This record gives sequence, C-alpha cells and structure tokens, in this order.
Amino acid sequence: MKEAIENVETEVTVSSRRTSKDEEVETLGNRKNISPYLTMLPKAFMKFHRAPRKKTAKSPPPKSPDSDHVKEGPCGIGCIVVPCCERFNSIRCFLFFFCMLLFTQGIIFGLIDVSADSFQEHYTLRIMQKLALKLSYGVSSCMVAIFVAYYGTRGNRPRWVALSSFLIGVASFLLAYPYLSDENLHLEEEVSDICNPMKILEACTRSESFQSKYVYFSTFGQIVLGVAGVPLYILGITFLDDSVPLHSSGFYLGFGDASSTLGYGVGHVMGAPLLRAPKNHSLHESIAEDDSDRKWQFIWWIDFFGAGLLAWSAVIPLLCFPHDIPGTAKIKAIKRKQQTHLFGDKLKNKKFGPGIKDLFAAIGILLKNPVFLCKAVSKASEFLVLIGASEFIPIYLENQFIITARMAATLTGVILIPGCALGQLLGGIIVSKLQMSCKALMRFIIITSLLSIIFLVLIIFVHCHPVQFAGINEDYDETGQLGNLTAPCNENCRCSSSLYSSVCGRDDIEYFSPCFAGCTDSKMFKNRKAYYNCSCIKAGLITPDVEGDFIDARPGKCDTKCHTLPVFFALVFSAVVFASFSHVPLTLIIFRVVPGKLHSLALGISYVILRLLGTIPGPVIFKMVGETSCTFRDINHCGRKGRCWIYNRTKMAYLLVGICFLCKVFTICLTTIGFYFFKYFKKENAEVVQPIPVKYINPKKTGKE
Repeated sequence: MKEAIENVETEVTVSSRRTSKDEEVETLGNRKNISPYLTMLPKAFMKFHRAPRKKTAKSPPPKSPDSDHVKEGPCGIGCIVVPCCERFNSIRCFLFFFCMLLFTQGIIFGLIDVSADSFQEHYTLRIMQKLALKLSYGVSSCMVAIFVAYYGTRGNRPRWVALSSFLIGVASFLLAYPYLSDENLHLEEEVSDICNPMKILEACTRSESFQSKYVYFSTFGQIVLGVAGVPLYILGITFLDDSVPLHSSGFYLGFGDASSTLGYGVGHVMGAPLLRAPKNHSLHESIAEDDSDRKWQFIWWIDFFGAGLLAWSAVIPLLCFPHDIPGTAKIKAIKRKQQTHLFGDKLKNKKFGPGIKDLFAAIGILLKNPVFLCKAVSKASEFLVLIGASEFIPIYLENQFIITARMAATLTGVILIPGCALGQLLGGIIVSKLQMSCKALMRFIIITSLLSIIFLVLIIFVHCHPVQFAGINEDYDETGQLGNLTAPCNENCRCSSSLYSSVCGRDDIEYFSPCFAGCTDSKMFKNRKAYYNCSCIKAGLITPDVEGDFIDARPGKCDTKCHTLPVFFALVFSAVVFASFSHVPLTLIIFRVVPGKLHSLALGISYVILRLLGTIPGPVIFKMVGETSCTFRDINHCGRKGRCWIYNRTKMAYLLVGICFLCKVFTICLTTIGFYFFKYFKKENAEVVQPIPVKYINPKKTGKE
C-alpha cells in the first residue's frame, strides 16, 4: 500500500514539472512572435521592480561583554594630542612608568620600616601608637580595595594609576614633615657610660613633641599610601594583563613585582646608615650632638622628599595614556579563544551594572570559585614568608653573626631582598617562555616551594657558637646570677640597663656596658675608646697602651671566630629566590580561572584577603613570636619596657625557619587542592559544552524507521 502511494506521488510530481516546463516553452515562443517594441516597456518595468535595493548596514556580530569596554585612543591629555608622542603609546612605555612608580613606593616602604624600627628603639610607645604605625597602611587599603577594583575598571585605568602617583608623592611629603623641625631631639639619657657611684641618672629626658609629631604624620602618611596602593596593584596590573598576549603577561607582571621588591631593598640601604646606635652621652657631648641631630634629621627628610618628587614625575606621562592601548581589542579577541574559565556559559552574556547589588552578586560569584579562593589565600601565605624574613633576618644577623644594626640592614637590603626580586622576575619569565597552562603553573608552584623548603631546612645547621655574656649565660665567675646584670663587682656603679653599649673584656667575655664591667676610666687609643680599671675583669691577656696603662675592655662585641656568614647568605638567598618564583604564577592562575570582566574585582578580593590574613596580622604575630626568644629586655628608670637587647639565637633560628616552613607547606597544600578542583571543574565544563551528536536521517527511509 505504501509503495503504491509513493508511486502515485512520484508521477504527480513529474507531471507537474513537465507541465510547468511546457508552459515556460510556450511562453517563450509567444514572446518571440511579439514585436520587440511591445516588450521593451514591460522589461524595463520588470528591471526597475527587481532593481537591487540599497544595502542596509549589516548588524555587527554580538559583542562579548569584554569588548564593550575597549576604547583605543591616541596618546594625549583630553583634547590635547601631540602626534610625535604617539610612538610612546605602547604597553612597554606604560610598563616603564608603572615600574618606576612601584620602585618609588618600594623605596618609601623600606625607609618607613627602617625609620620606624630606629624610632621605636629610642622611644617608648604606647600600644595604640605601635598599632597605628604597624596597621595604618593595611587597614586603609583594605577599606577601599573592593570599591576601587569594581568601579575603577569602568574608567580610564592609567588615570587611576596617575592618581596613585600623585598620592604617593603626598604621602612621602607627610612622612618627611616630622624631620623638618630644628628641635634638638635628645634621644638618649645624658649620663656617662663608665662606673661612677656619684653620677645622677636623668632617665626620662626625651623629646615628646617629636614623638607625637612622628606618630601622627607617619600614621596619616601611611593611610594615604595605602589608598594610593590600591589602584596601583589592582588596576595597573589588570591593565598590563589586558594589553598583552596571554603567555606574555608573566613577563610584564614579573617586572612589576621585581621593581617593587627592589625598591624596598634600596630603601633599606638608604636608611641603614641613618640607624643610630643607642648609646648615652655625657653632658659635655650635648653640643656636638645638636649638630649631628640636625644632620640626621636632614638626611631622613631629603630621602623621603626625593622619593616623593620621583613619584610626581610619573603623573603627567601616565595621564597621557588612553583608556586602552592600540591593539588591545585584537589581543582580547585572541585571548577569548585561548582562555576558558570555570563558570561554563553562565556568565557569557551576563552584565554587571554599577549598583551595589551587582557588586555583591559579582563578589558572590567569585567566592563560589574554590580555585580562586585557594590562590588568594596562597598569596597571603607567600607574603607571610616575606614578612617573616624581613622581620627576623636583620635581628638574626645582628645577634647570630655579631654585626652592627647598620650592617645587618645593609646586608638585608643588598643581598636578600634583591634575591626576592630576582625570583619574581625569573618566575614571570619562565612561565612566559614555556607558555604554561593553568595546571602547569600549579605544578611549577609546588616544585619551587619544595625546593625552597629544602634550603630553609639547611639553614638550621648554619650557626655560630654563642659568646659568653656576663649576666646572661655567664655568672661573673660564679659571683653573680644568670639573668641579672648586677653583681658584687658592679653593684656600686649605678649602671643603667637602658644603655646598651657592649664591650669585650680581655677575658673574652662580653659585658652589657663598660659600667656593668666595672670600668672606672676611659680614653682614646688609636682613634677608639678604651676602658681601664674594670673591677669585673680579672683574667685574660694584658695589653698596655702607649702610656703603659693596661687596657681591660674595648667597645664592641667579642669576636666569635665564626666564618659561616657566606654559607648562611647562600642558603637564604636560594630559599628566597625559589620561594619568590610562585608570586607571578599565582596572579596568572587567578586571571585564568576568572572571567575577564571580573579580573579587577578578583584582584581586589585577593588583595583584601592578603591584607587580612597576611600583612595586617603578620608583623604583629612575628613580633610577638620573636619576642619569645628575648633573653634580656630593657626596663628604664621610668618603669616602662624598652627594646630587647639580647636574644636566644638558637631559638630565633628555629622560629625563623619554622614559620617560613609552615607558610610554604600551606602554599603547597592549597595549590594541590586547587589543582584537583581545577581538574574537576574543567572536566565538568567539557561535558556540558560538548555538542550533542546529531544523526543524519534520510527522508526516503523515514517510513521504514
């Protein structure tokens, strides 16, 4: 029956085709018999009727959400465009000024840390003042990070970075202002350093006006600096990433991170010569001290002022850059084909408006991404390693290898901090050259973190034998008590424990000061002060001077005959370099697992997490942990606790290595978790996006099927 129906339908179709063909032939035949003059008008009318209409502009293909914000333009400020400056309208020129600005801010950070440490050694601060100096930068940047990251990306990001440049200059001038006063600081007690039963102690003669001025202006300057850092570290980085190809971002971001860290090292080196060794002065030395105070203040002021001028020099060049560098649209289009994120198609056409609800919706989406959260917390743990190193290493060098505070700060700034910058730069270059995928970046972080842990463990075995210290680990030849600097040989000297001016006796024992060694006389010998008639020093070789008097003690620490400092620096340098390899890959992973429209907000959230878990509690925690290794602390005559003079070196080494070890292990664990989450979500997205196979159906066989 079905075959009969199909045959009938086929015959009808063929006959209809023949009929239409016959009609067409007949029509053509009739047309040939008609006069051409009679067919001219109908043909013209038909041509006019079939004339091609005006082509309407084709509607452009639907733009992706990222392409709506690409606004390439010329180099200039507003309507002022100079054609000859167009050659500088490139991402490399922007990178130069961006790195210069990061370098300048790093210098200011280094100067702040060195000056704050020196300030707290000479002044006794209240707890609130210490917290204000430590936390003002982190708290202020946390308060504005999310809003600047979300709303700043809608505007001209180079102009936001120019605003950061201006604010950094203002902050630098605020930090320099306390040193502009001409007042004599009188930072120390005006007492002699030798044993004198008749001397009068003036314990609390410190300049309170300079103290309050320093705390107020330093706190306010760091608040401004914290606000300035948010556009710099969020909008500037996303601008770089958007303007370069996918596998070139690491190279540019590595230069940025290295510039900031290198600037911090330069700040340490600039501030190290200004560290004042805490020592007392006799009354006849106060006039000479006035001149040194003014010179000391002037150098601090000129360092901060110079950094501010360097920051301001980048304002106008940064204002000349357009909303987007020419070529950004093409780069973004290629990136969209290369890059996939973990959200599937849910955010492909989703737009976020300027409302607060949209902001919270975007934050909620990012917080549901476990890979992003793992990387954000990993960045905080990585910064804890740097904070721990910067807090512990100068003190550890000073106490373990018996060097001055100036030398410890200089070595930290010259060797260790450039090692961190080198690691950040090499990490960015390596991942760019090898064009690593997201999984490869995570493996890279795990491997380099394991290598840094190996070098950290080896540091424990590099140490020096402790020197005998009277009253600390030596009991004045069994006449005194451990933990008490006072013994029968110096109990009548009226010694002050707030004066730490160590001397090494001829018995190879170190004393807290010439007073605690019982020395009653002093004079200059070979341009150095020498001490005589020390009642607590009874053994050792006798060395006469040119006048025949026997020298009992010389200023400074005793020689430990320890030559392991180069080995220590080699191990620490290697550990810091490998630890810093993971900085740039962590940022790149965040960019790879987050949609382009949310890059700035993702960096803002990771910035807040970094502050809340890293830089805000980090210095306070490390300070508290470091103080547990304190062996002797100053308690001055005002009854207030001062700085820690002597540390347990072995305990400090274990604390330094232990904290950095735990942070790196935490990074490895989080990276491993993020790796497996990434594999799971990528597999899930592949299953969702995979097209459904369509089977071809032959219409002639539909009846049989």
